[in-house]
Amino acid sequence: MSDLATLFTQAQADVKTLSERPDNQSLLQLYALYKQATEGDVSGERPGMMDFINRAKYDAWEKIKGMSAEEAMQAYIDVVKGLMA
Repeated sequence: MSDLATLFTQAQADVKTLSERPDNQSLLQLYALYKQATEGDVSGERPGMMDFINRAKYDAWEKIKGMSAEEAMQAYIDVVKGLMA
């Protein structure tokens, strides 16, 4: 396992220890970066108008389409560090 993968795994654990829940924008960013790092580019159909939460998640993930897994892992780590500061 690379150092980046180790840091990524640690960041996933760290985010669960935050004293307060991150704002929705941060949560969407973390979701999108996690999905990009673990699954690659978004796929499937965009959820319908009434499915607000999943539609927002899909849109956040789609915005970073083309980002490499390594870039997504690093960005995820950076967001978590910022939330913990």
